[in-house]
Amino acid sequence: MEPQPTAAHAIETVFRLESPRVVAGVARIVRDVGIAEELAQDALVAALERWPRDGVPDNPGAWLMATARHRAVDLVRRRETYARKLAEIGRDLGTTALPEEPADPDDIDDDLLRLVFTTCHPVLSPEARTALTLRLLGGLSTAEIARAHLVPEPTIAQRIVRAKRTLATRNVAFEVPYGPDREARLGSVLDVIYLIFNEGYAATAGDDLLRPGLCEDALRLARVLSSLMPKEPEVHGLTSFLEFQASRTAARTGPDGTPVLLRDQNRRRWNRMLIARGIRALDRADATATGAPGPYALQAAIAACHAHAYSYEETDWRTIATLYGLLAARSPSPVVELNRAVAVSMAEGPAAGLELVDALAAEPALRDYHLLPSVRGDLLARLGRAAEAREEFVRAASLARNEKERELLLGRAAECAS
Repeated sequence: MEPQPTAAHAIETVFRLESPRVVAGVARIVRDVGIAEELAQDALVAALERWPRDGVPDNPGAWLMATARHRAVDLVRRRETYARKLAEIGRDLGTTALPEEPADPDDIDDDLLRLVFTTCHPVLSPEARTALTLRLLGGLSTAEIARAHLVPEPTIAQRIVRAKRTLATRNVAFEVPYGPDREARLGSVLDVIYLIFNEGYAATAGDDLLRPGLCEDALRLARVLSSLMPKEPEVHGLTSFLEFQASRTAARTGPDGTPVLLRDQNRRRWNRMLIARGIRALDRADATATGAPGPYALQAAIAACHAHAYSYEETDWRTIATLYGLLAARSPSPVVELNRAVAVSMAEGPAAGLELVDALAAEPALRDYHLLPSVRGDLLARLGRAAEAREEFVRAASLARNEKERELLLGRAAECAS
């Protein structure tokens, strides 16, 4: 029997949200992230079979976790190396009943942290680390990861398969590293957390602009890292940046989910508690820094400029443009240059910004990036070149994968036409 639409929707939604926790929890048992993902998929198949018939459980996430963990235990029991695995786990799985859900939510967070450090192991290439962690921890599809990285989907699929195979063949431990090893792997971990948050903050595909669960997981991981590594300024910088970004969530969409541009947001809806946390984290980043600020501390400083402005008109765009210049020098990127162009347009006028944007037109990485024509359309509209602006907004809409963003861009194109 085919699942009823309501049950199918619940299964898809729950699995999307809970799969990172399920994979992380099971990986602690089987010590293999590839097998852990397969067992999580087995739990999904079981849900597809049972939930339409029996109804959605009161706690569907716990149901998926318990099902996957029981399958993991069965797998360990069947292995010839069961005795060794039993000693590693540190408890007698044969006599200890598995809880239906974790007794302490912090256990889930610890497992997620182990998972992100494992998938960011130096035996993997930087590209493979990011792709695998977004797949397992962020629950993203290969298409969404490809979109985030601006690379073809088959490339991402190959990276994920090879990464899981490498972790298994090299017997990479499922643990949070210590000492120099932790420091060596920190940069990749920060990049992955940043990308996960971004996917939740502005989803690359789907009907919704926001995926709050990803933002919450990324912010939680950043806070855990801050407590684990209190002397690392970039950890605090990333945490500060995510706190500031998360503070705007409630104001970024209207009642129907339509995106609200920064200039139109009701700043009274910005979360002042998260802004305060962002300020404190930025202070810690400054206090622990021994040299020039790193990329995440600079992005946090930019976000702080927005947070300190009580209105769009009061924003210190000259300081923001200067900070983007420092960021471009420290961490060169076409996307950073595009953001700098926006800030320059606000500080010096749209013509100055358009000159910078036009210089980016030949960048291969931005060829299918919808925000390039979107920004160009905005600058042309501000210059009174409505027909050209309309063409840019239409092109941006054709490149956007997110339905809400597409609607917004088409709406702006219609405004230019009228």
